[in-house]
Amino acid sequence: MGRHGTIANRKASQDAKRAAMFTKYVRAIIVAAKAGGNPEYNASLRVAIEKAKAISLPNDKIERAIKKGTGELEGESYTEQTFEGYGPGGVAIIVDTLSDNSNRVTASVRSAFAKNGGNLGTNGCVTYMFQRKGVLLIEKTDEVDEDTLMEAALEAGAEDFKVEEDCFEVYTDPADYNDVFTALQEAGYEFVESDVEYVPSMEATPDEFDLPKLRKLIDALEENDDVQKVSHNCAVDLYED
Repeated sequence: MGRHGTIANRKASQDAKRAAMFTKYVRAIIVAAKAGGNPEYNASLRVAIEKAKAISLPNDKIERAIKKGTGELEGESYTEQTFEGYGPGGVAIIVDTLSDNSNRVTASVRSAFAKNGGNLGTNGCVTYMFQRKGVLLIEKTDEVDEDTLMEAALEAGAEDFKVEEDCFEVYTDPADYNDVFTALQEAGYEFVESDVEYVPSMEATPDEFDLPKLRKLIDALEENDDVQKVSHNCAVDLYED
């Protein structure tokens, strides 16, 4: 499964970081709601809400986040920043952040790299190794027919469809992500994970010595409330025991 890990290991990792994920999804909803508080007419907000519900974010927190985004309630102003660098073993890392304090997030990301064997670089130093894609993961179960899912995904506008050990991976152009997400959701499919992310076109395989240090760096970044997404090109499963 490489960078996505197995379904079981990924769910376990998500459960362990659930509190931090609540904060990240609240911020995502606030930002999405700035374009309109009605999810029926705001596809980005609809997707953010559905993803928040998937990790059991309480409805009252979702409603408050929407109202902060639309200005009905006073709230913070968040700025998006992206950081790039290398982790142990030469693994390329991209860190997407959403913060109300750019100095704080810059310092904390720089510190995480420095303390865990990484090197923070300049913008563009690793993005050439990635392509920006919408990625939707659907768990393999007896109820999910491969051919039916593939047909539905491609008809909705997906670019590619891959079959992995325990899941199906649907890839889209970023501009088509919301449409494909909505079409598959309305068709009854549930996502283990879905997002617009950096998909590596070149991968790195760290050795056994570097892998624990890389995992520690990724964990430190993902546990930061200001960090929304960490992408990397490690070819092995970071979640495997």
